[in-house]
Amino acid sequence: MKDYGTLSQAINKLKLEEGYEEDFNLLDEKIELKSKKETFGVEEFEVDKVLRFEGMSNPDDNAILYAITTSKNHKGILVDGYGISSGQISKEMMKKLDLKDHRALD
Repeated sequence: MKDYGTLSQAINKLKLEEGYEEDFNLLDEKIELKSKKETFGVEEFEVDKVLRFEGMSNPDDNAILYAITTSKNHKGILVDGYGISSGQISKEMMKKLDLKDHRALD
């Protein structure tokens, strides 16, 4: 397992060393790539890596970093909170991101 360090270090490594250059936003039933004005449903992307980060002193600092590749071969990252800070998403999106099934983490 590769050590990605902190959340900001992991973002830099994924972007600079592994080619995940885009930034995705999580919507209810899709992910959004604002720079290209495109959205992708759950069937239009794959989650390549999942990295979890826990704040040392503040539970609000908990985050999950996803490395994603879309059906149009856009590679990017998605950062989302988990636990109390996690957003509301559809069941299909939750299953795709494997939050419900407690996906094995990289």
